[in-house]
Amino acid sequence: MPNIFNTIDKIKPAYDMTYKIVLFLCKLLLIVDILITTMAVAGRYISFIPDPAWSEEVVLTCMAYMAVLSAALAIRRKAHIRMTAFDKYLPKKVIIALDILSDAAVLALGVIMMVVGWRYAVLLGSRGSYVSMPSVSRFWMYFPVPLAGIAMVIFEIDTIYNHIKGIFLKEEVYNEC
Repeated sequence: MPNIFNTIDKIKPAYDMTYKIVLFLCKLLLIVDILITTMAVAGRYISFIPDPAWSEEVVLTCMAYMAVLSAALAIRRKAHIRMTAFDKYLPKKVIIALDILSDAAVLALGVIMMVVGWRYAVLLGSRGSYVSMPSVSRFWMYFPVPLAGIAMVIFEIDTIYNHIKGIFLKEEVYNEC
């Protein structure tokens, strides 16, 4: 059984790279958000700094991307809020089963976000444009949802795989004793 895990572990760098790309994108969006907000606020009080009409919509769009992508990042780090009050009273196997069930539900949510989010982005997004930027499609306003769904699915597959790997490798250790 360890040979299967060794083979599958060879794609771990792809998961790590996906995490790094999403994290970099979140950092970049935060920097853009701060710069545009600073320019917009300064433009209201300093006459020679422009206060573009598009700043609010771009900032809100960047925030939407950051919110859903950072939530996807939390999956990989196991940093989501979870209830652990009863963990000390439950058997270890029950906790592992509940973790896998929870991860499967989040995986299903990620798939729904991909499918339904893409449908919304394409259908609703193609029908409108930003008020302050008529040449930019509203697709970009709805696109964070399917994008985060993709990231969630990737990170959940990795998390569920790690649970399964932990179960099988620990069972083999117990069988050898």
